[in-house]
Amino acid sequence: MTTVNQSIKPAQTAAPKASKARVLIAVMLFVTVVINYMDRANLSIAVPSITQEFSLSPAEQGLLLSAFGWTYAALQLPGGWLVDRVRPQVLYASCLILWSLATVFMGMAGGFVALIVLRLLVGGFEAPAYPINNKVATSWFPERERATAIAFYTSGQFIGLALLTPVLSWLQTVLSWHWVFIVTGAVGILWGIFWYFTYRAPKQMKLANEAEIELIRNGGGLVDLENTSTEKRKFSWSDARTVLSKRKLWGIYLGQFCLTSTLWFFLTWFPTYLVSYRGMDYIKSGFLASLPFIAALIGVLISGLVSDWMVRRGKSLGVARKSPIIIGLLLSTAMIGANFTDNTALVIMFMSIAFFGNGLASITWSLVSALAPQRLIGLTGGMFNFIGNLSSIATPIAIGLLVSKTSFAPAFVYMTVITILGVLSYVLLVGKVERVTE
Repeated sequence: MTTVNQSIKPAQTAAPKASKARVLIAVMLFVTVVINYMDRANLSIAVPSITQEFSLSPAEQGLLLSAFGWTYAALQLPGGWLVDRVRPQVLYASCLILWSLATVFMGMAGGFVALIVLRLLVGGFEAPAYPINNKVATSWFPERERATAIAFYTSGQFIGLALLTPVLSWLQTVLSWHWVFIVTGAVGILWGIFWYFTYRAPKQMKLANEAEIELIRNGGGLVDLENTSTEKRKFSWSDARTVLSKRKLWGIYLGQFCLTSTLWFFLTWFPTYLVSYRGMDYIKSGFLASLPFIAALIGVLISGLVSDWMVRRGKSLGVARKSPIIIGLLLSTAMIGANFTDNTALVIMFMSIAFFGNGLASITWSLVSALAPQRLIGLTGGMFNFIGNLSSIATPIAIGLLVSKTSFAPAFVYMTVITILGVLSYVLLVGKVERVTE
C-alpha cells in the first residue's frame, strides 16, 4: 500500500504555473509609446497657432516639423550602439526624462529658432526609444507572442493620438499652444521616474517566476539578452558592415522608410491640412484628425493577432509577418482619393482607410526580431530606425515644398508613390524570413 502511494505522489505534484510578468512589461511599453508619440505629434497640433504668432511660410513650417527627424535619424546608430551597452532600465528612464524636459521648454520658447533647437533635442533624446522597445520585446516574449506584443505597444502611438489629439486641441483653445508642450512634457518626466523604479530584465524581475522564464526561453525569447549585451565592447565597423551588407535587411530598411512616410504625414501636416486647406476650426479638426488614428489602432491590433495566429497555425514567418505589411501598404494608397473630392466625409474616409493600412503594416519590428543577427539586435534596430525615419525629415520638407497655399494635391501623389515603392521592397528584397548570420 505504501508503495502504491509513493508511486502516485509525484503525479499529484503539479508543475508551477508560469507567471504573467510579461503582461506588465507590454503595458509599460504601451504607455511609453503613447508618451513617445504624444511628444512627436504635439507640434503638429500647435503649428497652426505658432504659424500665426511667428508668421511662418509653408517652407518654414516644413522645416520646423522636420527638425525632430534630423537628430532622431542621425542618432539612430549611436542610439542602437547604446542599446547594446546600457540596460533598458537606465537608458529608457534617462531618455524619457531628457526629451520631456526639452518638450516642457518648447512651451516656453519665444521664437522660431528656439523652437527648432528644442525640437532637435527632443528628436535626439527619443532616438534610442524603438530599439529599446525591440530589445525588451525580444527579451520578454516568445516568438508566438511577439507580434501580438509588438502590435499592442505599437498601438499606443495610435490610441494615444486618437484620444489625446482632441484633448490637446481643446487645451490649446482654452489656454494657449504653450501649454500643449508643458503638459505633455510633465507627463513624460513622471513616467520616466516610474520606469526606472519598475522595469527589470526577465531574470531580475521579482514578478516573473522560473516557469515564465522557461516559457519565454523555450519559445525563442532571449531572456539573457540584457545580461550578455551590456559588455563594454567598442564600436566595430565590421558590425556596421554586417548590418549594411545584407539584402534582407535592406528590404526592411527601405520598406520602413516608405511605411513611416505615411505615419509622418499624419504626425506633421495632417492637422494643418484640415485647418488651412479644409477650413476647419481647431476643435473640429482635432476631432476629425483623431478618426484615422482610431482606424490605425484597429489595423495594428488586427495585424498582431492575425500574424501570431498564422504562426501558431504553422504558417512560415515570411507569410505570417509579411502579409499584413504588404496588404497594409496597399491600403495606404487610398489617400490619393482625397484629390478627387471636396466632400469632407469622403476625405476623412480615405484618410482612415490609408491609416488603417498603415496600422496593419506596423508590425515591421517583428521582422527586425526575426532577421537581425542575435549579437547585433540593437545595432540592426538602430539602422532600421535610422533609414526608416529619414522619412521624418523627407516627408515634412517634401510636402512643404510641393504644396501651394491653395493646393495640397501634390502631397498625396508623393505619398502614394512612396507607398508603392514600399510594397516592392518587401516583395522583392526581403525574401525568406530567417535570422541573418554574420
